[in-house]
Amino acid sequence: MRNYRIAVIPGDGIGNEVVPEGQKVLEAAAGGDFRFEWVHFDWSCERFAKTGAMMPVDGLDQLRTFDAIYLGAVGFPGVPDHVSLWGLLIPIRRGFHQYVNLRPIKLLKGVESPLKGREAGDIDFYVVRENNEGEYSSIGGRLYEGGADELVMQQSIFTRRGCDRVMRYAFELAKGRKKHVTSATKSNGISHTMPYWDERFAAISKEYPGFTTDQFHIDILTAHFVRNPDWFDVVVASNLFGDILSDLGPAVVGSIGIAAGANINPEKDYPSMFEPVHGSAPDIAGKGLANPIGQVWSGAMMLRHLGEEDAALAVEAAIEDVLANRDSLTRDLGGKASTTELGDALVHAVKAVRRPLAAAS
Repeated sequence: MRNYRIAVIPGDGIGNEVVPEGQKVLEAAAGGDFRFEWVHFDWSCERFAKTGAMMPVDGLDQLRTFDAIYLGAVGFPGVPDHVSLWGLLIPIRRGFHQYVNLRPIKLLKGVESPLKGREAGDIDFYVVRENNEGEYSSIGGRLYEGGADELVMQQSIFTRRGCDRVMRYAFELAKGRKKHVTSATKSNGISHTMPYWDERFAAISKEYPGFTTDQFHIDILTAHFVRNPDWFDVVVASNLFGDILSDLGPAVVGSIGIAAGANINPEKDYPSMFEPVHGSAPDIAGKGLANPIGQVWSGAMMLRHLGEEDAALAVEAAIEDVLANRDSLTRDLGGKASTTELGDALVHAVKAVRRPLAAAS
């Protein structure tokens, strides 16, 4: 039987509530076909408060041998966001060359979009975000701190290798879809890095004859996400622009609480990490109100990355069934169910989907 060792990092806030729900849904999806070996790590802001570090010095070495990482959420009041992020999430993303941040944007039946007249199926695209360089470099600093002449500088880093590999990933993803790739830019205002990004997009586009492409400046692109979300198939963007777009995308399809995300090392030289888009939501933590669908859907992305396509499809079908049924939804989706009750409904739905799949095989 196939066995997958998964590092589990619930993290902070509602991560501790939604991760167990994700695990039980994935166990149901596994059925008798494969097994999970879950290994838990207490790396979090709580750990930082006790030890002064989000994770131990050898944290990456501890994670290196796992098949994947299943992360809940990072961040909690009392620990500055840049401390929690740079102490855990970014070292993992960069240390393991998880250069693709992938986020599906899909309007599902049972979820109401804030956009007038949009129905299930009208919006269905991916945001592919460059995840290792770009605007989020650690190169920079302060000079004359606290004085009248204080100076702050932050460098953006764009490499040919970094641009090309994330763009190729976007085109390969689009190959199995509508063969349409959109690039996010701002070359009219950012005079060095963004024209270079545009040049590399044009060069990589030539490798994919038969594809359609377009590019938009980030400001008008955000407007098109709201006014014309049906235009898009796969959108590729730099680290900062991709970060913005991959939060706006879930908003236009109704709830950031159900949005999934993956930090992928496509070559599988290192473990990839799967996490929902939502944050730790300390205002509702511990109350059983959190929506676990984003965590569960991220788990489906993990299954697909591991090669368990049938199980991934079963989880995605279960999510759609539960959302359409509307009997077990959490408050953010207009229901009254608790986190655990929604998790239980997803388990039941997954098992119902998996039975005919098993019979067919």
